[in-house]
Amino acid sequence: LKVEAGQTVALVGPSGGGKTTAAGLVARFWDVNGGRVCLGGVDVKDISHKTLNQSVAYVFQDSSLLKTSIFENVRLGKPEASRGEVLAALHEAQCDDIIAKFPQGIDTVIGSKGVYLSGGEQQRIAIARVMLKDAPVLVLDEATAFADPENEAAVQRAFERLARGKTVIMIAHRLTTVQNADMIYVLKEGRVAESGTHSQLMQKAGIYHEMYDEYTTSISWKVGGAKC
Repeated sequence: LKVEAGQTVALVGPSGGGKTTAAGLVARFWDVNGGRVCLGGVDVKDISHKTLNQSVAYVFQDSSLLKTSIFENVRLGKPEASRGEVLAALHEAQCDDIIAKFPQGIDTVIGSKGVYLSGGEQQRIAIARVMLKDAPVLVLDEATAFADPENEAAVQRAFERLARGKTVIMIAHRLTTVQNADMIYVLKEGRVAESGTHSQLMQKAGIYHEMYDEYTTSISWKVGGAKC
């Protein structure tokens, strides 16, 4: 499996196929038992933890925030960042409406009395943190899974801005979100079962085609109302 610099690559496949495991190898959440994982041609085991941390940013599906101010939550991505840099990152991450609803703005403490953020709002704050970090490699692990309908469009816009000029590895169950990926890898039982663009994989009429048909059928299915 190879990801070129600047590419957006999607990892899809049945549950338990190895998508999260494969993506986590890049950031050394765990190490391989055989073979090598390289970043820029260098084995990640030979890259210092500090350099690797600066090179790879990870957005999880459940981005928990700390019970501190929005400002400090975002600045975790770059501890030396100025207030202006944090505000710029929040703006790029589509967080202006979140900041505007609190009298204390970015100094609002998350989790304090009366301060509630939805899953989608928390995800946008987390995206602002990653934007501030500005790592060249970005891993998105089901990153829109907990975005509520009101926030999903804003979260998607934030991701579009975040991904500009980055090498992106995205794990997705919502197959409609991967159609424009430069390359899609279908993982099954820990191995690459298929690879190609969306159109190429649909033409192959294999695992991806079957998964895509099942997914599009499931999202279009509606419960009919019964008349008494």
